[in-house]
Amino acid sequence: MQKNPPIFNVPPAVFGLIGVFVGVHLFRGFLTAQADWELLLTFDFIPQRYAALLAGHGSIFPGGIMADFWTFFTYMFLHGSWTHLAMNSLWLLAFGTPLAIRLGGARFIVFSLILAAAGAAMHLAVYWGELVPVVGASAAISGQMAAVIRFSMSGPSFSPIGNGTFAPAEPLTKVLCNPRILIFIAVWIGINYIFGVGIVDITGTGAQIAWEAHLGGFLAGLLLFPFFDPVGRSNRY
Repeated sequence: MQKNPPIFNVPPAVFGLIGVFVGVHLFRGFLTAQADWELLLTFDFIPQRYAALLAGHGSIFPGGIMADFWTFFTYMFLHGSWTHLAMNSLWLLAFGTPLAIRLGGARFIVFSLILAAAGAAMHLAVYWGELVPVVGASAAISGQMAAVIRFSMSGPSFSPIGNGTFAPAEPLTKVLCNPRILIFIAVWIGINYIFGVGIVDITGTGAQIAWEAHLGGFLAGLLLFPFFDPVGRSNRY
């Protein structure tokens, strides 16, 4: 019998992120509707915040100039519902676990924050000047998924846990020539689009999924992973 099956090998960094997600959502449950709204305006990522700033209107949202910076990251710790949080936690367990084992806790957290910022940047580019907030860790998790496929899908089977965790990362040129990976990416984009246009509601809130932010995180994970990968000398191209 395997002494330490994969399900019990979840790194502390992954459990820690899930714990923060749950703690934040529990905390919001004790707030009044007005206080929760103010918290969202302070820590959500809202494109209109930056358009107003560049137009010379200053910071029109709570948090001031510092929030213009931190909301690129803090939005990932907020979720629309318990269903939204549970879905993200499950995906984080699935893809964050092999990535955190490979990168180590500190590098994994920094990488995840950068992926969240990339997702926010894509959301900002698509919805510039609009009052279209985005919440949740999905963009960061999408980037984690993209990073994992660079070292887990080159063999005969998908094996992110175990020996696959420390397999050499594939060069990006080879990744983009792998039919199985291309099919995976196409299906992933299609599913995100279906959720994004509201055909299926998985958050339990009736809100649309910010699939553009997911795409931004995914692309960042695919491109930036080699700069964080400690296993050998990862090929970037």
